[in-house]
Amino acid sequence: MATLVAPEDFSPGEDALAINRACQGWGTDEKAIISILGHRNAAQRKQIRLAYQEIYLEDLTKQLKSELSGDFERAICHWILDPVERDAVLANEALKKARPDYRVILETAYMKSPEELLAVKRTYQFLYKRSLEEDVASHTTGDMRRLLIAVVSVYRYEGEEIDEGVAHSEANILGDEIQGELSRSLRGDPTDEFSAALRAAIRCIRNPKKYLQKLLCNVINNMGTDEDTLSRVIITRAEKDLKEMKELYLERNGRSLEDAVSSETTGDYKAFLLTLLGNQEF
Repeated sequence: MATLVAPEDFSPGEDALAINRACQGWGTDEKAIISILGHRNAAQRKQIRLAYQEIYLEDLTKQLKSELSGDFERAICHWILDPVERDAVLANEALKKARPDYRVILETAYMKSPEELLAVKRTYQFLYKRSLEEDVASHTTGDMRRLLIAVVSVYRYEGEEIDEGVAHSEANILGDEIQGELSRSLRGDPTDEFSAALRAAIRCIRNPKKYLQKLLCNVINNMGTDEDTLSRVIITRAEKDLKEMKELYLERNGRSLEDAVSSETTGDYKAFLLTLLGNQEF
């Protein structure tokens, strides 16, 4: 279940006006922005962006980028994007990193239906004038390139009667590859990205919620929080299954995800993430 609870009745025009007021003067009213955008679903956020453009002849994302900064700015600007556009932007950002983040590409491929993945790829092409496959190929090499191109290129049938069998079949194929001669030699190095990517792909297919919960544990509990990954997981799952992931996190770690986020983040960024986690104080 989702952690986000959006009001049934709202006025996109009034929200646009309130956000604009929050951006006026000497200091931005971040709390006002969180109180509005942190409680609106994807359809409502789209209406707010359209209303803002119509009233002020300015893109809301650009306005927020100019007013906010740091992890909070990146998180909220990702949040207000249409989900398909957001997935395309996240994939592009992941590929442009000094060390491309293969996890984002795997999540894009395996946590979407075939139709959703196709929509992301079309949006990627529209935004960047290149295909997702082309950018994967230009930013990766060797076995990692072959793996990632394969997962974003394949069309997976998801008929109701055989969906589970197809998922386990894909996982078993990857499992066989991990157990093959090449992967056996790679397992000697726990830092090897290709074998880690294969294991992540299997987890994505077999149990996406468990994969994401483990990802949260890793990015919060390791030395130094990985804010980009923390934001990505919370933002992309708040309207889907973040409630179940919170329960898994509590069961696994003995403390709530809210407590973990509170201890590892600060300021408006913390307030925004806690809002998406279902905290009603903001």
